[in-house]
Amino acid sequence: MSLTKQDRKITLFALTWPIFIEVLLHMLMGNADTLMLSQYSDQSVAAVGVSNQILFLLIVMFGFIATGTTILVAQYLGAKQYKNAKDISSVSISANLLIGLLISVIIYIASEDILHLMNIPEELLGEATFYLQVVGGFSFVQALIMTAGAILKSYGYTKDTMYLTIGMNILNIIGNYFFIFGPFGFPILGVQGVAISTVVSRIIGLVVILYMLKQRVHFTLNIKEIFSLPVHHLKNLLRIGVPTAGEQFSYNTSQMIITVFITMIGTEALTTKIYTQNLMMLILLFSLAVSQGTQILIGYLIGAKDYEGAYKRCLQSLYAGVAISTIMAIIFSIFSDTLLGIFTSNEDILKTGGILILLTIILEPGRAFNMIIISSLRAVGDIRFPTYMAIISMWGLAVPIAYILGIHFELGLVGVWIAFITDEWFRGIVMLHRWKSRAWESKQFITRAAAN
Repeated sequence: MSLTKQDRKITLFALTWPIFIEVLLHMLMGNADTLMLSQYSDQSVAAVGVSNQILFLLIVMFGFIATGTTILVAQYLGAKQYKNAKDISSVSISANLLIGLLISVIIYIASEDILHLMNIPEELLGEATFYLQVVGGFSFVQALIMTAGAILKSYGYTKDTMYLTIGMNILNIIGNYFFIFGPFGFPILGVQGVAISTVVSRIIGLVVILYMLKQRVHFTLNIKEIFSLPVHHLKNLLRIGVPTAGEQFSYNTSQMIITVFITMIGTEALTTKIYTQNLMMLILLFSLAVSQGTQILIGYLIGAKDYEGAYKRCLQSLYAGVAISTIMAIIFSIFSDTLLGIFTSNEDILKTGGILILLTIILEPGRAFNMIIISSLRAVGDIRFPTYMAIISMWGLAVPIAYILGIHFELGLVGVWIAFITDEWFRGIVMLHRWKSRAWESKQFITRAAAN
């Protein structure tokens, strides 16, 4: 018996708009922290920004299981192999729980040492360490939320994860307000308060999403059952997840190195980067939502062995993603002073940030190519090629160009943005050629391999 909505035709729009709202709210949660802290201290904003750079790297470790889960569950549902879909869900949640607990312990113990490696300014160290220890120490909670969310999305319940994110945002903003502004006699804790608010909202979110999982797909975590599941489920997860993690790990570590370059320029440059990237995240939002929805749909199509439908679906999504990201980047550039003015009144930050957002008009369409086509390649089983190209491009182009232009030729953040543009467009063009070559049709698809 089917426990999902997959027997009804699920459209890209039906999948994407709740993902759009959910990801928007995730970004707004981060922006809310930045905006509310900017009323407290620009220094605190920089401290949280550096810590979050490290936390993004941790999310990669959880994301590779979640990505594998999304693809495998969608393919099994497309092939109407419902028991395999449920078994994969069990394996993925238990695997991410173990990985999350291990990483949480490591990050709590080594937070200050990691920040020293990033060459963080001494005046930021105390606040950054506290934030990293608290939020990083509970990162296993985020690991479970990501995995449970991936399962619900693959079954078609994208609205559920959207509603959950709305609730978590509300709780986080309320907590930030109390701890940053101190109404009704609450202690003003700044960064410490933001960290506590973030963790508490995530813990409550975890309880709710596990309940949703039980209600929607009748899933409950049974430890004894997990250890009796076929080993090939874990192998298939790793087959997708490890190369995917390699790509994301490469991206985040290269971004950390580039952040180190920016710390050489100064704290103001670091703060400018954080404010500008907060706005850029809103620009790439549509492409991100479309890429996730497309990945699920292509997973269904591959499970049903409709390869021609999968090919066309990717290109249709790509055209929409590139068009919308370009339009949004132009709009943001026109209103850059007003948007950056929400965060700061510093004239130097407003001037430099405005130039960076102008360059984003070139950057974001290239990023749309990567996000949508790479998600599609993963969904059809072509996992390794995007990883190899990512490593070549990020470390062969982005990092060296950022240093040469940004530091050596003293172009600062403008040089760094040119490096980002070069990396995204190079990979985007290569990915488009890969998809149109249809080389992925010769790959051994995951569900076919499992069935054999």
